[in-house]
Amino acid sequence: MAVTIDVRNCIQLLRSCSAVAGQQLHQLLLKSGHVPSSLPPSNSLLLMYARCSPLHQHDAHRLFDEMPVKNCFSYNSVITTHLNSGDHHAALNIFRSMPERNTFSWNTIITGIVSTGNLDMARSLLIEMPVKDAVACNAVLHRYVRRGRADEAFALLRTVGLQCNGAEASSPWNDPFVLATVVGACADQMKYDFGRQAHARMVVSKIEQDLVLSCALVNMYCKCGDLDSAHYVLNGLTQVDEFSLSALIYGYASCGHLHEAIQLFDKKEKPSIALWNSLISGCAFACCGNDAFALFARMMRSDVSPDSSTYASILNVCGFSVMVNPGQQIHGCGLKSGAVNDIIVASALIDFYSKCGLWEDACIAFRELRFHDTIVLNSMITVYSNCGQIEEARRIFDMITDKSVISWNSMVVGLSQNGHANDALGLFCEMHRLGLRLNKVAIASALSASSSICSISFGEQIFSLATVLGLQSDHVVASSLIDLYCKCGSLANGCRIFEEINKPDEVLWNSMLIGYASNGYGHEALELLELMKTKGIKSSERTFIAVLSACCHSGLVKEGLTWFHRMQADFSVSPSAEHYACVTDLLVRAGRLEEAVEFIENMPFKADAVSWTTVIGGCKAQGNEAMMRKVAKKLMEMESSHPSLYVQLSSGLAALGDWTKSAEIRSMISAFDGAAFIEHCFAFSLGHPW
Repeated sequence: MAVTIDVRNCIQLLRSCSAVAGQQLHQLLLKSGHVPSSLPPSNSLLLMYARCSPLHQHDAHRLFDEMPVKNCFSYNSVITTHLNSGDHHAALNIFRSMPERNTFSWNTIITGIVSTGNLDMARSLLIEMPVKDAVACNAVLHRYVRRGRADEAFALLRTVGLQCNGAEASSPWNDPFVLATVVGACADQMKYDFGRQAHARMVVSKIEQDLVLSCALVNMYCKCGDLDSAHYVLNGLTQVDEFSLSALIYGYASCGHLHEAIQLFDKKEKPSIALWNSLISGCAFACCGNDAFALFARMMRSDVSPDSSTYASILNVCGFSVMVNPGQQIHGCGLKSGAVNDIIVASALIDFYSKCGLWEDACIAFRELRFHDTIVLNSMITVYSNCGQIEEARRIFDMITDKSVISWNSMVVGLSQNGHANDALGLFCEMHRLGLRLNKVAIASALSASSSICSISFGEQIFSLATVLGLQSDHVVASSLIDLYCKCGSLANGCRIFEEINKPDEVLWNSMLIGYASNGYGHEALELLELMKTKGIKSSERTFIAVLSACCHSGLVKEGLTWFHRMQADFSVSPSAEHYACVTDLLVRAGRLEEAVEFIENMPFKADAVSWTTVIGGCKAQGNEAMMRKVAKKLMEMESSHPSLYVQLSSGLAALGDWTKSAEIRSMISAFDGAAFIEHCFAFSLGHPW
């Protein structure tokens, strides 16, 4: 016997009840005979199941199958239920079985598929959609942009624009939310022309620019460097919001137009911390370290206290510009305010000391941290590796519970740079075994480690892996492979890799130059340098170190001296101590010891131990007793603090039979610290060319 109930009241209750209460109403309506025969209460139940827990997916589907009559609302509700429960395949099958579909049906399935990350399917559905709706279009475009696939988003928008009449008010091109997504993507991807097209569409279609859309336009023009257009949009706002003003201030400051940025900034009576940060971070981006520091000082005198973003920006520019004293003052302010306890500030502080080469200060800053995250620990792996404390770097690596790819790469690079090639390769293999994403940093470091142990076979296996990953044409990877082949004496293979690279950069040219130099091909290195000049590739300090080294190993004295003098006159590259050392070695190897000594004495800076030990080694090799005594006298007058010099000098005098002078020199060694002396001598014995 059917139960009499108030169906209208039940439908009203189903709109807001819980899943348990909804199931009870479902039983009641079932007993009364209104479900599944009557469409309104059945649809209300389906909507209730869609709104409540996804655990009731089967109840909804059973009801849907029992309904003799269904409409679009029924289909849309059960599709939503399946989407909420994660059964997207079933939702898509039901959508395909619909006899007719409305806009809500298309929006529901497209946004649901977008949420799964299947953008190819979502794009296909959007193109299939008979009347394009802004909701579906914006959902797909927004996910493309968030996934970093902005070019595909732009291509999709062009396709959608061709399929519908842009003049129609319903066109996605005329929707403010779609346009805001497009303009935001143009800002992130620096797509200036496409952004201007979007702006032109707004003007032609007379689309009202709300605050969100106007902010997006100002931000886009600022990031693309069109500050006049950004200012024009800002002036058109009835009420200037802080986000738009911050974007324009940052735009002017980051492009080096600090005067205009400050003018805008000063119009604000009480600028907020966001405006201060825009001004200072803009200066930091433009590498205007002194201006950023002056603004920070002005901020400290105001009523606004700097936050973590302020400290991070100012420390970043101090590190980049190697402004040690100002950066240390910022550190002091952070200690006083307690800002250094913030993980962002602490990370910026460690990075500042690292960029300035103050490794011990970076270590102290790390030890003072109460808490640290993966980013800070990754930085410390690099810091400890750069100052030779590879065991400490490994300890930091091991204590990271959730290691990122950067953690692994930093450790592989550190091991490779510190002479632990086998450990670096072992860690690289472990990365590959764990299925971690191998990028060009890991590949290049592993190739460098292979070259350290002269393992061409292992290096070629790594390069094969790079080819599979599509990194075979990357300049960093190619440079490391050229180094591997050249260090292992396979110059022909190094040349082959170099010739296969399209438009090689300065790093690749230098790698090839060093390859020729290390294998004694001096004339070929000079020919390559001339070709490099013809191609318009800028020469650097490293370029001329390779050239001078090539001349040295090939006995090209005249050519080496010529290029040494030309490097500053023709290429504006100032010779460093390493360049002077190369020329000294060149002269000594040619037996021109007196010229070498004269060359050292005329250096614009004090000669290092390498230059003098090169001369001493040359005297010893050539049996030049007079020059050896002259150098001995000079070193004793200089009171050099390098023990390795005295070891070499004492050995040379002994070899010439002057045991008295040798003993006198050796007696001076006792004045040095024992540990430092042993360290110097060990380094000397490993690295001296004689």
